[in-house]
Amino acid sequence: MATVNVLNWKKEKIGQVELSSDVFEVEVRKDVLHTVVRWQLASRRAGTHMTKTKGLVSGGGKKPFKQKGTGNARQGSTRSPLMPGGGTMFGPQPRDYSYALPKKVRKVGLMMALSHLYKEGKLTVVDTMASEGKSTELNKRLKTFGVAKAVLIDASADEKFNRAAKNLTNYKYFSVDGINVFDLLKFDHAVITKNSVQKIVERCSLER
Repeated sequence: MATVNVLNWKKEKIGQVELSSDVFEVEVRKDVLHTVVRWQLASRRAGTHMTKTKGLVSGGGKKPFKQKGTGNARQGSTRSPLMPGGGTMFGPQPRDYSYALPKKVRKVGLMMALSHLYKEGKLTVVDTMASEGKSTELNKRLKTFGVAKAVLIDASADEKFNRAAKNLTNYKYFSVDGINVFDLLKFDHAVITKNSVQKIVERCSLER
């Protein structure tokens, strides 16, 4: 097990906590991280794109021109894909892009993301996360703390802290339940509370 310092928001050491080597010191594999991130992004896609087929385009009740004598190919409807303003053939239709990914792969990916941040020295443990609910105050505190961009993880979400962090584009705050590979890699720094360490280990457990 690795032992890391627990800091307060003045960046003063106030204690230590042990990080499980099974979660924070696993071998990092880029292919696994890539697989999990692709799964996350696919699940987030709205899939609401759509083009109108000839059955959905308005009009078309009248034959565009007579059958014979015009020199043009015969047409029976202005809604035909061959006509200007007609329907679209084989265009995109609403669909669900999500797919199943084994729970073990998702958990291993999460452990690898945490291990990557710990190895790079981008995992910080703080005593608590509390706020007055003001974004300006929290932003100033984080900048003073020396973190310009980070994921903030607490054992359970605090309403005031969540309200303050919601308007900060460089920070994302959630409880242990919301921790995910994509955000950990995107923000490239994690600030976690001392109380959340054990919950993170429990969530990453392969026995659950």
